[in-house]
Parts: sequence; structure tokens; C-alpha cells
Amino acid sequence: MPPATDDQGDGVRLDALLAETRLRFTQAGIEAPGFDARLLLSGLLDISSTTIITAGDRVIAADDVIRVRGAVAERIAGRPVHRILGWREFYGRRFALSPATLGPRPDTEVLVEAAISDVSQAVAANGQCLFADLGVGTGAIGLSVLAEVPGSRCVGIDRSAEAVATARANAESLGLGDRYEVREGDWLQGTDTVFDVILSNPPYIRSVDIEGLAKEVRTADPRLALDGGGDGLDAYRAIAASAANRLAPGGAVILEIGQGQGRDVTAIFEAQGYAFTAKHADLSGIDRVLVFRKP
Repeated sequence: MPPATDDQGDGVRLDALLAETRLRFTQAGIEAPGFDARLLLSGLLDISSTTIITAGDRVIAADDVIRVRGAVAERIAGRPVHRILGWREFYGRRFALSPATLGPRPDTEVLVEAAISDVSQAVAANGQCLFADLGVGTGAIGLSVLAEVPGSRCVGIDRSAEAVATARANAESLGLGDRYEVREGDWLQGTDTVFDVILSNPPYIRSVDIEGLAKEVRTADPRLALDGGGDGLDAYRAIAASAANRLAPGGAVILEIGQGQGRDVTAIFEAQGYAFTAKHADLSGIDRVLVFRKP
């Protein structure tokens, strides 16, 4: 299609640019062309979703139009919108992404909600709470809990040095660096700190299933954050084995799981002496988070 034009110099009206973007995405077979078009323009132009709808007569400068059209080409080539923008919103805050980090998903907010409840109870009882976030990625889980629960502190651990750097930068940008420590490591191995709560959204996809994921997932997301081993449960075994001596009595391990993994993950933790105490479903009604406690 010919590009959108406007009679005001080289600028383009916002509604025309949105329509052009949506049409190009539709023609390219993008699954949610309207949503992606609005998200891309909102992020690139730093305008709200409300403005996208209500200020269609706003004229977008020529340089910004060029940037938008370049980003549209990237999206059509298979790059996710959030990777193009370099950040993603999660639990009401913006988290920078890097090639070594998984973009935080809305389903993971269920884990944050469960963690906020447990961490808040610990602070109320003891005046403080030290919790661990294992496999931090962007730091979105631990930092979201910190932001919601004054009096808490978090230690984040990740095998990727780049992810550690990304999480640390996100902590500083959110003003949470004084209560957040992040270090490189393999789950809890080599750590002698005892935590009140341990959180994780570990990799849980079976190795053989990686190639069957959507192209934008398997090519843009780091394999380290996706691959859970032969049966998808390797990380849960490692956490269950290493957390036993790193969790305070009565402390909780709160985990995100993949669809249908609840029974197997529960068996792994019960075999290590933990007690299953709760589960939480996501917005689709799928069991997404499990809670275990140390007796």
C-alpha cells in the first residue's frame, strides 16, 4: 500500500500512521495487528494508548515517521514489539530488556501477587523480610515485590552476567538499588544466606519442545530462560535440593510452573520434605503458581 501522507509538510497524521501500520501488519499475517500497531506507536512516540485513540489529528514529524516505518519492518520480519522498544511494562512499571533476559509476561504477575502476600506477612511479623529471586532476568519479579512491600530486601541470582547487569540497572532506574542485591550464580549453590521467602520463575519448557515454539519466542528469547531440560523439570529439582538449608523455618518457596506441571513439581518438593500449601491460577484458569513451606 502507499504510505500514509498528510498535507502538513512531511508530517503524517497519527490516525493515518496507525491505519497504515495496522494494515501492513494485517497483510503480513501478524496475529494481533491492531494491538501491535497501537503498542508500537505508543512506545516509539512516547504517547499514551488513550492519545492514540483520541488525538488522531496530531501530526507526527517526518523523522518519527521514518522511525516507525523502520520498526514496522522489523516487526514484520519477526521481531517482537517489546524487543524493538527495548522494554516491557510489568506490574505497572517499565523494565528494560536485554538479549539475555526473558520479557516478563502478564501471567507472572500471579507469582508477584502471591509473593507480596507472603513477604508482607513476614515484614508484619518480624519488621523485615529477606527474600531471594532465582533466575532474575530483568529483575521484574523481585523488584515488583520490593516496590510494593517496604521493609523487604531482595537478593537476586542469575547464571547470566548480562542478566545480572540488566536487573541491577532496572533496580537503579526504579530507585530500589539500596534494597536490592543481584549476583551471578547457579540457583542457590554456593550461597550461605538464609531467606524468609524464595521466589522463582524458572525455565520449564522441555528441550524437545523449544523448536516448536512461536518463531518470535524461540529466536528472540534466550534459550537459557526457556529450556527446562528433558522433562522440563530440571530447575525445580535443583531449587528443591538447594533451598532446604537456605530457607528459614516456616519460610515459603513460591514458584511459577508450566501448564500441567503441578503434580510433578509438587512431588519433587514433597520428596525433599516441603509441604505443599497453596496454588494460584492465572487469568485463563490454569494453575500457574505453587507455594511450598519448610516445616
